[in-house]
Amino acid sequence: MNPTEAEKSLFDERFLLARPVLRALRESPAVLLIDEVDRADDEFEAFLLEVLSTWSVSIPELGTVAAASPPFVVLTSNRTRELHDALKRRCLYHWIDHPGLDREVAIVRSREPEVGETLARQVVGMVQQLRSEQLLKPPGVAETLDWARALMRLGVEELDLESAARTLGAVVKYREDADRVKHALDRMMASR
Repeated sequence: MNPTEAEKSLFDERFLLARPVLRALRESPAVLLIDEVDRADDEFEAFLLEVLSTWSVSIPELGTVAAASPPFVVLTSNRTRELHDALKRRCLYHWIDHPGLDREVAIVRSREPEVGETLARQVVGMVQQLRSEQLLKPPGVAETLDWARALMRLGVEELDLESAARTLGAVVKYREDADRVKHALDRMMASR
């Protein structure tokens, strides 16, 4: 085999690793989730724009892969940066608020069943109060889960000021927020 033939044989379907976008185009019906698209680089965003415009992707060495039936595409964003207008025009928007108290408690109990009902309600109640504070990054459900898990692993069955202060790093991620929250903890614990 001469070098040119050997080189051509490298660009073969058997060496192509089909990632989620390519798989969604090939396998229909399909749902493609692109989580936190705002964290992707500009090149990926341009690539995604091509896919959403034509429901196909061109692979120079292999040709074009087109979807027989377009996938249902879900993009999530935390708005850490703005997306390009061309991409936003191809989207329908749905904003999701934080869950209410009972729903968030149910989420904690389903994801962390070892966390007791009392602790789950106290943690969720405290997190929901923290969301109303002027924090750089208000805690999301992931932080609620992290906090409940940390407290449970420390053997805490009821939230108290000391355990809340010791595990604060599970729920707030900036020093400025931690300073604000430490001042508010006494007030929050008293109002429970």
